[in-house]
Amino acid sequence: MRLAIVHDYLNQMGGAERVLLVLHELFPEAPIYTSIYDPTRVDPAFRGMEIRTSFMQRLPLVHRHHQAFLPVFPFAFETLDLRAHDLVLSMSSAWSKAVLTRPDAVHLNYCLSPMRFAWSFDEYVRDEPVGALRRAALAPVLAWLRQWDVTTSNRVDAFAAISTTVRQRIRKHYRRDARIIYPPVATGGYPPPATGAGDDGYFLVTSRLIPYKRIDLAIAACNRLRARCKVVGEGRDLARLRAMAGPTIEFTGWVDEAEKRRLTAGCRAFIFPAEEDFGIAPIEAMAAGKPVVAYRAGGALDTVIAGVTGTFFDEATPDSLAAALEATTSRTWVPNAIAAHAARFDTKSFKEQMRAWVSGPHEPGAIDRLPDASR
Repeated sequence: MRLAIVHDYLNQMGGAERVLLVLHELFPEAPIYTSIYDPTRVDPAFRGMEIRTSFMQRLPLVHRHHQAFLPVFPFAFETLDLRAHDLVLSMSSAWSKAVLTRPDAVHLNYCLSPMRFAWSFDEYVRDEPVGALRRAALAPVLAWLRQWDVTTSNRVDAFAAISTTVRQRIRKHYRRDARIIYPPVATGGYPPPATGAGDDGYFLVTSRLIPYKRIDLAIAACNRLRARCKVVGEGRDLARLRAMAGPTIEFTGWVDEAEKRRLTAGCRAFIFPAEEDFGIAPIEAMAAGKPVVAYRAGGALDTVIAGVTGTFFDEATPDSLAAALEATTSRTWVPNAIAAHAARFDTKSFKEQMRAWVSGPHEPGAIDRLPDASR
């Protein structure tokens, strides 16, 4: 079986790229196809892999400003030549499922989400500088992208989703079903403290600093409580977040894995303030025996158990989050129970499920479409 892996783009390092590294461990002989690749902006481990890029790789400025090339991505993936492969595994939050495969080849898609910026544009750009004129100009483009997203879903023989929320989106937008395979999380290496052990008295956030991650909620809530909070990460929202931060907020910038683990082991609780498709960082915190304070939506509904591994807040407001932080601080947690729950999402479990899914059996063209409710 000649397998190929397809990924949206490789010019930043996030949760999707960490999943891609594990997929390469599972299928080391499979080449990775993608639109663009910048080896200076991703994990050095990618440099030893066979990575094949599209014509977009040669376009000026594309590595730093790929969002400006949005209309080009659909054509980039349709021009990738996958005729040599019997099975194609695409991993996508936008583009890669659009690849064209042989009629007798199987195309599996590990769906991070249907295209969120097309289906939930207002939510996606809520705190971005997008004026009324630009929104009006984008309206027909977004309408076209939604239709394109549905059309290209028909090129996939079977879907797997990263969470229940993503499975629901697949069912709603594509009228397709999907199994759930949770992303891999490196849960080892976090020896949890004993029950009643102390901490260093700060809350922790680790994230790319971009508006839809809602780090502003965590900062505003900690400002109100005069609580210490360490914010780990970098991104274009840093200046705005610094401007609103009080004296108890510390920005660490980017840190390596060892330092991130040290900071996690010392925190009082981990704050997860946004609606995410899944969320790897809170599981890493739970692996260290730390409770998670999460917005009650998205992937957190699959991973956080209220009163056992963390606390939910129900409104995306500083007051609601602040109340949840106070409730979390006043409660006694059982670190070993929290860590045991996190182990359900470890890399070994992901590899077993992904290998079983890819191994099949699959029949090309046997689409798992939901029944049409209108009939």
